[in-house]
Amino acid sequence: MEQQALMAIGIFLCIYGLIISEKIHRTIVAMIGGVLMVGLGAVDQETAIHHIDFNTLGLLVGMMIIVGITAETGLFKYVAVLAAKKAQGKPISILIALSIIAAVGSAFLDNVTTVLLMVPVTFSITRQLQVPPIPFLITQILASNVGGTATLIGDPPNIMIGSAVKELTFMSFIKNLAPIAIIILVVYIPLFIWLFRKQIQTSPELMRGMMKLNESVLITAPKLLIKCIAVLSLTIIGFFLHQLLHLESATVALAGAFLLLLLTGEEMMEEALAKVEWTTIFFFVGLFVLVSGLIETGVIAKLAAQAIQLTGGDLFASSMLILWLSAIASAFLDNIPFVATMIPMIQEMGSMGISDLEPLWWSLALGACLGGNGSLIGASANLIVAGMSGKEGYPISFLQFLKYGFPLMLLSVAISTLYVWLRYLM
Repeated sequence: MEQQALMAIGIFLCIYGLIISEKIHRTIVAMIGGVLMVGLGAVDQETAIHHIDFNTLGLLVGMMIIVGITAETGLFKYVAVLAAKKAQGKPISILIALSIIAAVGSAFLDNVTTVLLMVPVTFSITRQLQVPPIPFLITQILASNVGGTATLIGDPPNIMIGSAVKELTFMSFIKNLAPIAIIILVVYIPLFIWLFRKQIQTSPELMRGMMKLNESVLITAPKLLIKCIAVLSLTIIGFFLHQLLHLESATVALAGAFLLLLLTGEEMMEEALAKVEWTTIFFFVGLFVLVSGLIETGVIAKLAAQAIQLTGGDLFASSMLILWLSAIASAFLDNIPFVATMIPMIQEMGSMGISDLEPLWWSLALGACLGGNGSLIGASANLIVAGMSGKEGYPISFLQFLKYGFPLMLLSVAISTLYVWLRYLM
């Protein structure tokens, strides 16, 4: 057993190193890691399949289909241009408006999808105003990671935690995490204004040109839009009621997705399924199998025992350890594999004597989601924006993002520390 545990740790560390290095696509690396865990006997195939969280995968696929079809209507471009006009074409007001849209969008669509929709519109607006796009993109990344913290479906770490802990419903996430996400966003907005106001000056003529844009022409499929809004509304209502209905969140998301496909007809189906980020889905599959090797060989149980020994089983110390460890680790590692490793460790801590795990789960969610703002490689959304920006000729460097992201991340985690202490540990 000891030999198998060492082998599992070796595979895990090698795969993690390759994911961080980004030399090979992380999906290929994660799947190879999962195959190695099974192939070398750390876990058998049937057990490995049981460790794959199909609720997480179903929720992601369902939401990707709904959002992919809705994007075809031009709704997201319409909202962004309307917001720019409401801001009177003033760059700093537009920056704040787009940040708020990114935060709200990330809470209900997920942050990766939100930034994919926001970035092209941001470039269109900044070209019109002849201002540098990078301040807009950085603030949207930061706001989307904060907004994604607020709900079960906002950020992959939350989806994974909600799926692993059945008592943590869609409403639980909103009640426990939305208040602190709103507080952090309110603190961030004046800081955004202070940091970027001098970088995004434009002329009155260009601002007047922005006001002449006709946002109504951006809605390209009005009938499809009505169907999308109806189904998206039903799906979100389903998330609020999923515990009362005794349905998993994946069932709600997939029901919404296939209802929309039924309403839109077969011609949309292949296109919608092609837009699902299958690379992300298989990345999750590989990770779940990779972590199953650590669980089955007893490595996670030993880590949990050491964490309890370090904190003496004290709930406050354990919560703070998880919050800050998650934040710092998630700043420099992708938060998805980190959370995949932490979930079974917290579950193990529960079986070792910590009776109330709820503060630990919220600490993990806050640390992992907010920690994503710490560096350019901290969250998938960050890397996607940087990639899209680079293609447009505006590369965002690691140090450039770190200069803004890391101090703001530390501030948000400090606010979260106070929140966790006052709300759960007083």
